[in-house]
Amino acid sequence: MSGSGHARDYAGMAAEIVRQALAAGATDAECTIGEGDEFSANVRLREVETLKEAGSRAAGLRILRGLHTGSAYTSDLSADGIRQMVRSAIELAEITTEDPHAGLPDAAELGSIPGDLGMYCGDVEGLPTELKIEMARRAEDAALRADPRITNSEGASFDTHLGRHAFANSRGFAGEYRASYCSLSTVPVAREGESMERDYWFTSARGFASLDKPEDVGRIAAQRAVRRLGARKMETQKVPVVFEPRTARALLDNIFDAVHGGAIYRNESFLAGKLGERVASDKLTVIDDGTIPGLFGTSPFDDEGVPTRRTVVIENGVLRSYLLNAYTARKLGLRTTGNASRGLAGNAGVGNGNLYIERGAATPEQLIAGIREGFYVTELIGFGVNIVTGDYSRGAVGLWIRNGELAFPVSEVTIAGTLQQMLANLEAVGSDLQFRGSMAAPTLVLSEMTVGGR
Repeated sequence: MSGSGHARDYAGMAAEIVRQALAAGATDAECTIGEGDEFSANVRLREVETLKEAGSRAAGLRILRGLHTGSAYTSDLSADGIRQMVRSAIELAEITTEDPHAGLPDAAELGSIPGDLGMYCGDVEGLPTELKIEMARRAEDAALRADPRITNSEGASFDTHLGRHAFANSRGFAGEYRASYCSLSTVPVAREGESMERDYWFTSARGFASLDKPEDVGRIAAQRAVRRLGARKMETQKVPVVFEPRTARALLDNIFDAVHGGAIYRNESFLAGKLGERVASDKLTVIDDGTIPGLFGTSPFDDEGVPTRRTVVIENGVLRSYLLNAYTARKLGLRTTGNASRGLAGNAGVGNGNLYIERGAATPEQLIAGIREGFYVTELIGFGVNIVTGDYSRGAVGLWIRNGELAFPVSEVTIAGTLQQMLANLEAVGSDLQFRGSMAAPTLVLSEMTVGGR
């Protein structure tokens, strides 16, 4: 953080901006202030390709005049810049239409989780540039050395982010928190005869000390690229499909879109009107928890000043809750689940905390061992998912399972079905749950999907 950044009381500043908005005629107001420093070191074929450093600081204001809303933002945090932002928001509120569901959360719903949530690690702040470059070099080097078939590389990158976030509103809430993040990734290219394939691997953590070793990142990336060489096409058939954690997370993303409060009140989700009903196999439990210390979706309060919490979304196949902010909750006659998410300006959307599929008992190896013929999906391509109808069809790359083993690589196939069938056909959940972002899923086995090839 810039030296001056530490001295500033952003929560107090946000509260002061709210007071100015009320004095200028707003009936309610909320202000967000964000500050961030980002660094990225990119290395390709052991040479430094780019170093990027960027810092930003800005404030956003959203006001209500009755049921009219207006919002504005500025990166000029001087007294003049702030006055101009307040004026813009007030003027915009005068020309917007009334919305009966507009408004801030009730005062009783506001608050912040006490204690250290492990969102900030000081070891990220002082990292020397040489060390960041060295980490990227070591990961790429390990990939290039891992196998003679690794003939090229799209590079490796080491990234860090340090941020501060403050929020205040006219119902008496003011809070702020700091966050840090670092990650390391590499993308090797494998070649054998005419076949050329790439894949990647990465590690990410709130603190530098928690990252995986660069050598491990490189080795795994190389193994993933090499195992794709010589891929075959398959005849169209119905077989069990296994999603590895990386692709299982994409399926979890589809579930998030389907329980998003905005999609529900607009009736644009196949899960609309299904609260309390069985929507999946009893093997599926989906939880959203923004309170787990040290994870990427953790924070003491959401972007409306409501404490984050643990929400069971699907419990043993039964839909228990949607994910809501104050607005979508009001639209549906429900309560916010503390899932408001927004940029600096505009109305809050709905975001996830740490959204995950609860782990099962079996290892991925045990799950695969029980399958005679099947498809293990390592990458999904394209966007053929319709959340309204549940129709699902995506290009896929992976490995063919034969007699309980990963036998050979497969590409240029599609997997098709409906999300309703896929959730119902969930037969087993792996024990390999690991958080590499704010969404996480273990290996998932679906009893049957159509794998389309030749």
